[in-house]
Amino acid sequence: MIKKALITGISGQDGSYLANFLLKKNYIIFGITRNKKKSNLKNLYTLNIKNSCKIFQCNLDDINATRRLIKKIKPDEIYHLSGISSVAKSFKYPAATYISIVNSTINILESIHDIKADIKFFSACSSECYGNTGKKLVDETSGFNPLSPYAVAKTSAFYIVKNYREAYNIFAVSGILFSHESPIRSKSFVTQKIISNVIDIYNKKRKFLELGSIDIQRDWGWSPEYVEAMYLIIQQKNPSDFVIASGKSYPLKDFIKLAFEYFDLNWKDHVKINKKLKRPLDIICNKGNTKKAKKILKWKSTYNLKKIVHEMIENKFRNLNL
Repeated sequence: MIKKALITGISGQDGSYLANFLLKKNYIIFGITRNKKKSNLKNLYTLNIKNSCKIFQCNLDDINATRRLIKKIKPDEIYHLSGISSVAKSFKYPAATYISIVNSTINILESIHDIKADIKFFSACSSECYGNTGKKLVDETSGFNPLSPYAVAKTSAFYIVKNYREAYNIFAVSGILFSHESPIRSKSFVTQKIISNVIDIYNKKRKFLELGSIDIQRDWGWSPEYVEAMYLIIQQKNPSDFVIASGKSYPLKDFIKLAFEYFDLNWKDHVKINKKLKRPLDIICNKGNTKKAKKILKWKSTYNLKKIVHEMIENKFRNLNL
């Protein structure tokens, strides 16, 4: 039987890679985006899958519009990946961030409940919900301590998903995703900023890379691998939440060093700290325990930091030379 998947935020990094992954499994793909302009759908064009997806423009804050679209499509699976995804941006627009993440989650789940359809629902949660974990590995039972408006919103969405699962017996699950990168990562994320700036420095278009802090540590993975985990989570017989991570934590300084070393440059000669770029609160270190994902999903992250950095640089160079 051919399945239908509805992906919210299909134009983003994960949405585009997930669509590409599911198309290879012969899914019919429907996508929701905030607008259908070509510039907003560039990731789908980059992966050469735009014409293979049916794209809808829908305001997920509108419960009636959300319900009508889900009723029209009748998807087997919904992957909810939309909403403001920038931690830095959430400090500037806290209310908009909360609304974009929480309201959309409620409206989709309420639509599934109203329609009484047999739809499996996946929600992209975030490691930001844990706050600072230090050297401790966190898993699905660890407590949340959100340190940004984005993390507060994602924490709320996580418990909303859990509530609908337990109250209405809906197959509703969350993947608690740690940081994951790719060549089509948004420019608003620090990793993409580093890659772009280092290439500009190598090409003598700029002299310095300015950052707010280089002492933070993150558990980094590779987006195309993480969307496979999303698929595996929603294929389980019983709904359950999963931490999706690499299980290894690296300082941002290491990411920077690897990017400069690719071009035989000394990062210390080109990095400047700008305190104005620091967030009001930031996670110093986080690291995820992937024992449950390995055991049940038979999934694990295979990309180390060096491979992530090098692939992002090499892809950027290919695009610049087109």
